[in-house]
Amino acid sequence: MNMTDPIADMITRIRNGVRARLPKIDVPASRLKTEIARILKDEGYIANYRFVDDGRQGTIRVFLKYGPGWERVITDLQRVSKPGCRIYCGKGEIPRVYGGLGINILSTSRGIMTGREAAKTGVGGEILCNVW
Repeated sequence: MNMTDPIADMITRIRNGVRARLPKIDVPASRLKTEIARILKDEGYIANYRFVDDGRQGTIRVFLKYGPGWERVITDLQRVSKPGCRIYCGKGEIPRVYGGLGINILSTSRGIMTGREAAKTGVGGEILCNVW
């Protein structure tokens, strides 16, 4: 399978996993995806994540999170910037997600961070995805 957009693949796997109420999903590992998983955990959207060494690229195991009645913590994830159409925003124009209820994940010159962190740090960047 030709993987032109591994981030979109990760987002789709999480979205499908949450919709199917799976306890965990696996994605092929990369530094960028590990950073995205870290932010999702820090922001409380997933329970945890762990790197699984398979002798090749490795896998990130993402433990999905649900409320006490199995309600979804993640309503949806959206890929914003795509390989064919990158979406950038300056430090003063970072959009709010879902009226401030969601987060966006940006790739900035200072690493991967949420839109809120980027605004605080005073950097813009490429909007990777929105989560709410």
